[in-house]
Amino acid sequence: MDTRAGTLLIACGALAREIAALKRANGWSALEVRCLPAQLHNRPERIAPAVQEAIRENRGRYARIFVVYGDCGTRGALDAVLAAEGIERLPGAHCYEFLATPALFAQLSEAQPGTFYLTDFLLRHFERLVVRPLGLDRHPELTAEYFRNYRKLVYLSQAPRDGAIDAARQIAARFGFQFEHRYTGYGELGTRLAALAASQEAPAWPA
Repeated sequence: MDTRAGTLLIACGALAREIAALKRANGWSALEVRCLPAQLHNRPERIAPAVQEAIRENRGRYARIFVVYGDCGTRGALDAVLAAEGIERLPGAHCYEFLATPALFAQLSEAQPGTFYLTDFLLRHFERLVVRPLGLDRHPELTAEYFRNYRKLVYLSQAPRDGAIDAARQIAARFGFQFEHRYTGYGELGTRLAALAASQEAPAWPA
């Protein structure tokens, strides 16, 4: 008999709050989570090796592992690792796509290719993850160069929060972007995790 625990989610730290909220709301006790640092997005070539290390560290402890990342700028390196390890991930290029759902994201991208996207996580940490790493706090004159191809900001929100829409609107005004807000909820993140929680009996590899 396979005595390993249920499912481990190896997830991007940018989704930690959303996954925790879904677990609490649905009572998904069989899903455990290990989050990797969101800062890996600043060096996407490090994402695939970090995910592979986490898989190999935990494979013997869990009946199933699922990776909660998009491609996230790895240019196929993450998918190559997951194919070698026999592990699935969320579909899509990035969290904007699977939170908005592919159909809505395609619609938004087609309407305005030069769109900058915010999620709840990125809005909360905008100064730390965007402004300071790009040096815009020290050299605001670089803003025009960094964002010269952008025309619009779309805020994809997951959960209502007082002041969030106003804060996102202020960021759009700061950079001279048009502003649009779309409430997406958890999109395919919620759908796929619900499916995992509902089907714990089949392991992802032979026991």
